Amino acid sequence: MLSHPPLWLILVAFICALGPIVFFHELGHYLVARMFRVPAEVFSIGFGREIAGWTDRQGTRWKVGWLPLGGYVKFVGDMIPASDPADAESIPPELRDRAFQVRPVWQRFLIVLAGPMANFLLAIIIFAAFFAFIGTPQTNVVGSIKAGSPAAAAGIQPGDRIVAVAGVETSTFGEIANLVAVRPDRTVAVTIERDEAISDIRVHLGTVELSDPTGTKFRGGILGVYSTNNVQEPVSIFKAVPMAVQYTANLTRLMVDGIIQLVAGHISAKQIGGPIKIAQVAGEGAAQGPLAFAGLLALLSINLGFINLLPVLPLDGGHLFFYVVEAVRRRPVGPRALDWVVRGGLGLILFLMLFATGNDLGLWDRLQRLIG
Repeated sequence: MLSHPPLWLILVAFICALGPIVFFHELGHYLVARMFRVPAEVFSIGFGREIAGWTDRQGTRWKVGWLPLGGYVKFVGDMIPASDPADAESIPPELRDRAFQVRPVWQRFLIVLAGPMANFLLAIIIFAAFFAFIGTPQTNVVGSIKAGSPAAAAGIQPGDRIVAVAGVETSTFGEIANLVAVRPDRTVAVTIERDEAISDIRVHLGTVELSDPTGTKFRGGILGVYSTNNVQEPVSIFKAVPMAVQYTANLTRLMVDGIIQLVAGHISAKQIGGPIKIAQVAGEGAAQGPLAFAGLLALLSINLGFINLLPVLPLDGGHLFFYVVEAVRRRPVGPRALDWVVRGGLGLILFLMLFATGNDLGLWDRLQRLIG
C-alpha cells in the first residue's frame, strides 16, 4: 500500500472514480426517459467547455466537459427546476407532445428517480461480483475480546453474534466498526445472539484516535471485539445478488445514521470531506489495487445516489419532492415560490461545498489556532 500516492495517481483515480458513477447516474435518467419517448438534447459528463463529443441519430449531443465534477442530461422541455408545464408554448411544436416538461407527473418522477437508483444498482452489481467471485464479508460473530475493553466489561463473549448496535442491525464486522466509530464515549445498546437467545447489553464505548484513508485524525469509538477471521468462501450468483442488495441497504442505513450523529453533534463536522478528500481517497484506493478501487467505486456510487435523494433543489430529491406536491395539489408549485426554493437550495449546497473544501485544506483548523 502506498501511504502517500503521487499527485498524478490521485488525479487519474479521481477522474476514473467519479466519471463512471456520474455516467451511470445520468444513464439512468436517460434510459427511463427514452422508455417514455422523451428526447434528450445533451448528455454531458463534466461541466464547462466541451473537449470531446458527438451527436447520435436521435439528435442527442453526447459530450465530455473539461471540469470533471459531475454531469447532466438536458431533455427537450426541461427548462426550469420543477418543469412547470405552463411554459410548454416555448417548446417547438413538433416536440411538444414528447417534451419532458409536459409529461405526466408520474413519468417525470420516474425519470428523475432513475438516476439515484442507477447508482444503487451499480453498487449492487459490484458487490454481487465480489461475493460471487472473491468472497463474502466477515460475519458478525465475535472471535475474541480485547482484555480490559468495553466489550469485556459488558460481558460480551467469543462466539456471540452481534446483531445490532444502537438499534441498527449489523451483519458484518465492518458495519459494527462503523456504528461504533461515530459513538465515542457513549453508552449504547448492543444486541447479541448467544445460544439462540437474543439479549440487549448496555455498553459504554471507549474512545480512540482513528484516521481515515487520507490520514486525517479523528476521535472515534471502540468496542474491543475481533472477528473470527474465517475466510468467507464465494457464493453462487443467486445468493450473491440478494446479499449485495442487503449489503447496499445496510451501507445506506449507516450513512443515514452518520448524518444523524453529525446533526446531533456526536461527531465532528470536520469529518465532512469535499472534492479534494474524495480525490485523496480515490488515490489511496487505486494505490491498493483494482479490487480496493472497485470497492471504493461502489461506496462512492451509494454516496452519490443517497445525496441526490435529499429533498433539496436542484438535487434529484428536491425535484421528487415537488413532483409529489404537484401530484397531491393536482397542479405545480408557482414559479416564484420555486425560484426562492432553488436559490435557497443552491446557497445551501454552495455553503456545504465551501465548508467541506475548507476541511480538505485544513483552513478551519488554522483559523481556530489563529483565533484561540
